[in-house]
Amino acid sequence: MSRREALPIGVSLSCDIEFRPDRPSPYRARVRWVEPHTGRRRSLSEAKETEPEAKAWIERLQTAAKGGIDPATATVKLADYGASVMTLAMRGLESKTLDPYMAGWRLRVLPALGHLPVVMITNGAVDRVVHGWIADGCGRSTVKNSLAALVRVMEQAVRDGIITQNPARVVGWQLEYKQAEDELDDPRALALPTWDALVELADALVERSSDHYRGWGDVVLFAACTATRIGEVSGVRAGDIDRNTWIWNLRRQTTPGPGGLIDKGTKGKRARKVPLIEEIRQLVGQRLDALADDPAARLFTGPRGGRITTAILRDATHWDEVVTRLGYEHLRRHDLRHTGLTWMADAGVPVHVLRKIAGHGSLSTTQRYLHPDARSLTEAGEALSLHLSDRRSPDGPRLRVV
Repeated sequence: MSRREALPIGVSLSCDIEFRPDRPSPYRARVRWVEPHTGRRRSLSEAKETEPEAKAWIERLQTAAKGGIDPATATVKLADYGASVMTLAMRGLESKTLDPYMAGWRLRVLPALGHLPVVMITNGAVDRVVHGWIADGCGRSTVKNSLAALVRVMEQAVRDGIITQNPARVVGWQLEYKQAEDELDDPRALALPTWDALVELADALVERSSDHYRGWGDVVLFAACTATRIGEVSGVRAGDIDRNTWIWNLRRQTTPGPGGLIDKGTKGKRARKVPLIEEIRQLVGQRLDALADDPAARLFTGPRGGRITTAILRDATHWDEVVTRLGYEHLRRHDLRHTGLTWMADAGVPVHVLRKIAGHGSLSTTQRYLHPDARSLTEAGEALSLHLSDRRSPDGPRLRVV
């Protein structure tokens, strides 16, 4: 899409909603209009699950048309718009700046916001996305480069007349960064409280999905019980599971890349072994049986056999709506990992073993999952070590003769 010609203010739209009971999304909302300068008739339609959603879609296009925005332009997704204007949006940048900007666009902006129409991206949505990047461990420069790429694309949308102001120009995100860091000092607070709460969440997500696909619930149970990321769950193959020991050799993850989703090594580039507890062995065994133990087959896929990402899981299950209804409005997909690590720590898994299961590079990261009582004991031991080190002889430690 290049710069589009805006419609005259107040262009008239003809709107209707058709109910088709045999479809998963039975309400088809449609708008039609005539281009004043060409006389060509045009139309646009979209299927919705409920009549209020269909009406809201029509109202949004009517508002856009009153402001002189072509309805087709008003519904263009950020991913499509960015692909068409990227060269223009990034003009003037040197390659050393352009490369990290484009990496941020591919790896963070598109998975988080690429599915949304440009006109639906708000300042609040960008705030939440930035907070998510920070909470997932992205460094300050990574967040800055990703946000800068989004700012440039949305600025081009302002120049094209699609939106009136740039919602990506968020302020104070450094304070948000500090807030997220403080929150992650206590990741236990992000965990689900009980096994029953996890099962309730999994069942509710399946029930809310349009196809009632049981696989969504299986992914949630597996991620929490193995304390892994959704991308790592997507990457597991049948050959990675040892049924004799019920150990998962975790060696890859699914992640966005140039041209779409790709499989690559785990975060930190380290393979690790993860135990599969009794509660999910039947689930895993049934899936292995269905795959006839084909070692290259994916253990978890979407309903059409595609790879899973955290964004796909969110959209397919209406995650935000479900967790809010269950009273966990701040729960993210990554918090399934926090849940598993918290439960393992409370079960008495030694911290050095927990670190290996989690794949943490730093022991201090793993220690955040310890129960406060256990953490205090660890800190007491460290304090004693420091006390003794201050009193050691300058000549080094000496044997005590008895």
